[in-house]
Amino acid sequence: MYLLGYDIGSSSAKAALVDATTGQTVASAFYPKEEAPIKALRPGWAEQDPRSWWEYIRLATADVLATSKVSAADIKAIGISYQMHGLVAVDKDGELLRDSIIWCDSRAVQYGDRAFRALGDRCLASLLNSPGNFTAAKLAWVKENEPELYSRIHKVMLPGDYIAYRLTGNILTNAEGLSEYMLWDFSQNAPAQFLLDFFGFDKALLPDLAPTFGNQGTLTARAAAELGLAEGTPVTYRAGDQPNNALSLNVFNPGEVASTAGTSGVVYGINGTVDHDPLSRVNCFAHVNHSADAPRIGVMTCINGTGILNSWCKRNIAPAGCSYAEMNDIAAKAPVGSAGLTVLPFGNGAERVLGNSAPGCSFHGINFNIHDRSHMLRAAQEGIVFAFMYGMEIMEKMGMNINRIHAGNANMFLSPVFRQTLADVSGAVIELYDTDGAAGAAKGAGIGAGLYRDNNEAFATLQRLGTITPDNDRTACLDAYARWKNILNKNTD
Repeated sequence: MYLLGYDIGSSSAKAALVDATTGQTVASAFYPKEEAPIKALRPGWAEQDPRSWWEYIRLATADVLATSKVSAADIKAIGISYQMHGLVAVDKDGELLRDSIIWCDSRAVQYGDRAFRALGDRCLASLLNSPGNFTAAKLAWVKENEPELYSRIHKVMLPGDYIAYRLTGNILTNAEGLSEYMLWDFSQNAPAQFLLDFFGFDKALLPDLAPTFGNQGTLTARAAAELGLAEGTPVTYRAGDQPNNALSLNVFNPGEVASTAGTSGVVYGINGTVDHDPLSRVNCFAHVNHSADAPRIGVMTCINGTGILNSWCKRNIAPAGCSYAEMNDIAAKAPVGSAGLTVLPFGNGAERVLGNSAPGCSFHGINFNIHDRSHMLRAAQEGIVFAFMYGMEIMEKMGMNINRIHAGNANMFLSPVFRQTLADVSGAVIELYDTDGAAGAAKGAGIGAGLYRDNNEAFATLQRLGTITPDNDRTACLDAYARWKNILNKNTD
């Protein structure tokens, strides 16, 4: 028996085929091979064509089937992970009305801020967040700026809902998804009617609700033919990429913490109480196993300018043709604290942790007689970690004790400088695991299909690859972080 997982990101879409018995990934593939394009028609905008996501998973599925030689009939369930907060709109015929406004698009900040000014206490008590720049605010932007198009919307979906629709023909979402919209009322355990009323949205625009784990439809004949899969294969799991990343690392219970550092970077911890940051600088969502009776709130600090800053450094600071591994070696030549050079990594849109401001990325303290590219590359990685820590301090004020962080051995966690700096500044032990979002989505599908009793059985074979412990002397790192916070405060006052 095999399980198929899809992970639809903004950079690429990945497919992973997992042996349900051994828990091992037998084949994986991603497309496109270069970073997927993002349309930025105006500063701060970011859009993608949802049809491209479907094409990417079609190509990736063909690759994993060809590589593994697995029969489509032996694939027993499909799971979906997806980039959070994107807005997909379709008409009554299920046809796309526009490109998706994706997670890093900043145009809707003022709409969320307007709602928060009017409904602030209710938002925090019921949504656990301000409406911010999330999906509901993006829809409010469409309503005001594209009224004719808005009038033709039959349903709005998240990116993962759209892929599930293409697979099954069913337009569905779940409580975790609606909490990404900022339209899940935790006090009522239902869609947030008060925010729908504020924005003037008809509740009928929202998809019907399905469970996170469980049968959400089966592959149509058309989808099966396009993907080379078996008609009737069930889709049994879907979740946003950060809740799914936590699932991939077997993070389900209060006090457990996961982190990723791809295009954006995230620290995501589980809180067992329905709580919020009074300034709404961190995000709170329903985790994959949340219920009204047993709350599991994913508390997340997200830094938009993470891997995208590292890739910018590779293109513009590192020597031509330098690989990421070689760039990490160059960064390691500079001392801890980068000899006084400091980087604020906020060059990829509005940052929630900064109250939805967008101060941009900046380098501070460059000394032409001291600093070279090694200092610049190290300072960029340290700046990203310090932004993580800034958000983690907010999480700790909510009562979360962060002393152990689970992470996949991928992206920026491949950098010794990055992961050691995170361990040193936080004082937490970093555990690296051999997993990714697509493999996690496949195992989530196994839980949803009843092939595993629970998450512990699903992830019993999860392999830990290494452990990074804080250095005994963390003084230089903590001093660099204090300097970073001082510069941040001066630049955001």
